[in-house]
Amino acid sequence: MPAYSKSDLERRMAGAVEALKHDLIGLRTGRASTTLLDPVTVDVYGATMPITQVATVSVPEPRLISVQVWDKSNVGPVDKAIRSAGLGLNPIVDGQTLRLPIPDLTEERRKELAKLANQYAEKARIAARNVRRDGNDSLKTDEKKGEISEDERKRAETEVQKLTDATIADIDAAAAAKEKEILGK
Repeated sequence: MPAYSKSDLERRMAGAVEALKHDLIGLRTGRASTTLLDPVTVDVYGATMPITQVATVSVPEPRLISVQVWDKSNVGPVDKAIRSAGLGLNPIVDGQTLRLPIPDLTEERRKELAKLANQYAEKARIAARNVRRDGNDSLKTDEKKGEISEDERKRAETEVQKLTDATIADIDAAAAAKEKEILGK
């Protein structure tokens, strides 16, 4: 059976783009969003859990996130987790509710976030290139085993390169859109 699978490569390249989009969602752009707290995990009940498993996160106003903690004993750990997540947010505790005002982004912070978006994009490009390398290696293996001819390998390598180019174009577009959103241009 051939080692090369075009559908597997397409799935893995799409995965790289999806991972990038998920990473970019977490970058703050000055507007409140429930996805901003997605990377936050809370140490409660002797385990580490996503914040969404111990509280309800909502956006009642454009510049405010509200976190309604279900168990009163978890208010402290949730507060601590948000403060230590490196998001630049300072919760205001109001009973079992934490209010997170979203501060205006400074020009310096915007540039840092844009740089971080580019780092995420580069990580995704590297992932796409690694998938391309794996695909080309599989094609060479198939050719050595005599399962495909040299012409078939070259044709398939061209397809792999086209898939890689398209994936990297998607990555660049997602990164450019996020950078534009962050810098407010």
